[in-house]
Amino acid sequence: MGFSLAIIILLGLALNKIFDAIKLPGLLGMLILGIMIGPYGLNIISADILDISADLRKIALIVILIRAGLGIKRDALKKVGIPAIKMSCIPGLCEGFMVMLLASYLFGISKIEAGMLGFIIAAVSPAVVVPLMLSFIDSGLGEKKGIPTLILAGASIDDVFAITIFSSFLGMYTGKNVNISMQIAGIPISIILGILMGLIMSMVMLVLFRRYHIRDTKKTLILLAAAIVLTTIEEYFKGIIPIASLLGVMMVGFYIREKSSKIADALSQKFNKIWVFAELMLFVLVGAQVNIDVAFNSGILGLVVIAIGLLARCMGVFISTLATELNWKERVFCMIAYVPKATVQAAIGAVPLEAGVASGELILAIAVLSIIITAPLGAIGIKVFGEKWLTHRAE
Repeated sequence: MGFSLAIIILLGLALNKIFDAIKLPGLLGMLILGIMIGPYGLNIISADILDISADLRKIALIVILIRAGLGIKRDALKKVGIPAIKMSCIPGLCEGFMVMLLASYLFGISKIEAGMLGFIIAAVSPAVVVPLMLSFIDSGLGEKKGIPTLILAGASIDDVFAITIFSSFLGMYTGKNVNISMQIAGIPISIILGILMGLIMSMVMLVLFRRYHIRDTKKTLILLAAAIVLTTIEEYFKGIIPIASLLGVMMVGFYIREKSSKIADALSQKFNKIWVFAELMLFVLVGAQVNIDVAFNSGILGLVVIAIGLLARCMGVFISTLATELNWKERVFCMIAYVPKATVQAAIGAVPLEAGVASGELILAIAVLSIIITAPLGAIGIKVFGEKWLTHRAE
């Protein structure tokens, strides 16, 4: 395991630097590295690391979501309130149901199986989107109209809808008594519970940090551990009470920023340092999940399904931004920012296959293909067009 970590760190940092030097997102280099040295490539990564890959990726995702919360300000959030709510559901629903109808027709599979595929594909990747939006916030790009905050807020809830509806289709296939309308109705409850738990946790953290003298490094570790506990609570109550724990994690950072800028600034500096290592783990290990051979099994029709699904998602983004002051370039940028797939697809792409779904191999193949196609194209598009089309804070 030690040698594998050394390889991930050394080569990951090197490729990150190389890709930055050629004006491409550094995370793209790390994803490619993961594919190359993962079990479906040169198979250099230790099996011990792969066994805990899901936990490592989850912790890294928690780090970036805390950073996102600490970087969001109330004024910016107010500015994008209603559009962010629309962005959290309309694009994903448009894409998910479009893929469902198209896949059912093209592959001759049932609507339920196609629905599983649709809502695996429909989830945007916070792992790819959040770091890039934070870099724009730091540099002031798009902040005048709150565009990075809009995308951060929308993307953090987008996955809740996708995973909930996917779970409903899976439940219907496996014979469980699932009412999809009730499942969808439970999404607001999931969001509210996630926010409430985040608020409670952040209040406890603030009392603790103000009452006792604790070094900033220890505060950071306490906050990270508390956020991990929050996501574990969601897993414990899965199937009983829905909880959007990742949204709660972001809420912790947001509330701390709102109530104490001094504590938030100190924590931000520490989490920025942790992110250097967490970023390597997240993107290299996401890349290691990608089986290119499986992806190619879906063929040209898989590409067609992904492409038309993305067009439907773009239409959803267009609808969501209709009543905003964004110009056409900024709207197109929002569409591009909602393209990347990686996190959810890597996490649940194989679930239908493991559950014995007849088209499980096909679903996994298209899920993997969506990562290979959209993660690099989306990351490059966000960086290139964000820097080109978004205005600086002072402009």
